[in-house]
Amino acid sequence: MRGSGFRRLLGVRLTAQFGDGMFQAALGGAVLFNPERQADPIAVAAGLAVMLLPYSLIGPFAGALLDRWDRRRVLLVANLLRAALVALVAVLVGTGVADAPLYLGALAVAGVSRFVLSGLSAALPHVVHPRHLVEANVVAATAGAAAAALGGATAIALRVVIGAGDAGSAVVTAIALTGSICAAGIAAGFRRRLLGPDETDEPSRALLAVALGLADGARATAATPTVAGSFLALAAHRLAFGLNTLLSLLLFRHAFTDEGVLRTGMAGVGEAVLLAALGLGAAALLTPWLVRRCGRARTVRIAVVAAAVTQLGLAATLSLPTVLAAAFLLGTAGQIVKLCADAAVQCEAGDAVRGRVFALYDAVFNVCYVVAVAAAALLSPPDGWAPWLLVAAFGVYLAGLAAHDWQLRRLRVGGRPGTRAAQAPPNVT
Repeated sequence: MRGSGFRRLLGVRLTAQFGDGMFQAALGGAVLFNPERQADPIAVAAGLAVMLLPYSLIGPFAGALLDRWDRRRVLLVANLLRAALVALVAVLVGTGVADAPLYLGALAVAGVSRFVLSGLSAALPHVVHPRHLVEANVVAATAGAAAAALGGATAIALRVVIGAGDAGSAVVTAIALTGSICAAGIAAGFRRRLLGPDETDEPSRALLAVALGLADGARATAATPTVAGSFLALAAHRLAFGLNTLLSLLLFRHAFTDEGVLRTGMAGVGEAVLLAALGLGAAALLTPWLVRRCGRARTVRIAVVAAAVTQLGLAATLSLPTVLAAAFLLGTAGQIVKLCADAAVQCEAGDAVRGRVFALYDAVFNVCYVVAVAAAALLSPPDGWAPWLLVAAFGVYLAGLAAHDWQLRRLRVGGRPGTRAAQAPPNVT
């Protein structure tokens, strides 16, 4: 936090993710908990998919641009563009537009949002010393996720005051654009080229570089077992988390009843989000300590095993209290895996290709989530009561643990000659 560059980059992240959390909660409320609209599992899955899938499709190509364009300019222009798109979506919500037009608007906002987050991650090594990257990731990712949760909670509170119908949802959605505007203003304070890239290994023609972005990111990832192993563990978590998300939303709307201070409906979703945010805070405290004591690879294993045990317990005792407890525990475990994956990319992927690797990272992160949400929508009953799907998520965690160990075995036998992984220091692996 002593570095002014890191503080400014953190300010961009906090304001951007606060606005993003507000937007997602406002739009989710408009689609799922709006008395003027009805939502079945397929509709809920479609709403979640359009928030995340777009960048999964275009992100690998955008990653090539992050390794070519001035990242300061990317953060400035992308946040202004996102503010304009949020305003457009607010108009669509307010006028009662549904289905494809609304989803296309949300699609555009989500694509720009993920572009901003990839730019922030790729820029971080330019404002933080390499030996502090794990701690910087803990602060940035945890504070950013907390800001998003706070933005979501703000949107939920504003819906109570302003109204839950189309008009109220539109006003709350419009207010969310203030986060993007503030983020753009903070990003404008960076000096040109301060955030990189310092060099590029791309073809001279931009279109060719964009077309090769996905392949470049995949090659760089596959060549480094520690990065590939982290990706696979994170993919397992996102698959399981997607199943949990869809089922939980349906349960909060259709199956659960209030239990004292534990609420159902949109208020219950807000409680789950708050507990998940507290889990992120717990991960912020645990991750640096675990990495120092156990190394990054063992830390990932510990988190995946803890998530698997939590998942099995949730399936065996499905109820409102256990869903909320699982929100905290899975939030903690998943964030630990993500923080370790972030550090793996930043430490072991070269600056010239880092943007493309982070773009692939986001693609893996979101495609797995969307696939799981779609599968749950097709297989779940309308009220979301499907303990067997929660058991399937437990199996996914076990598969992720096995895949992570498989990649680490590549490293233990020496990796591929000349890769960064083969030369990594012991505390990294």
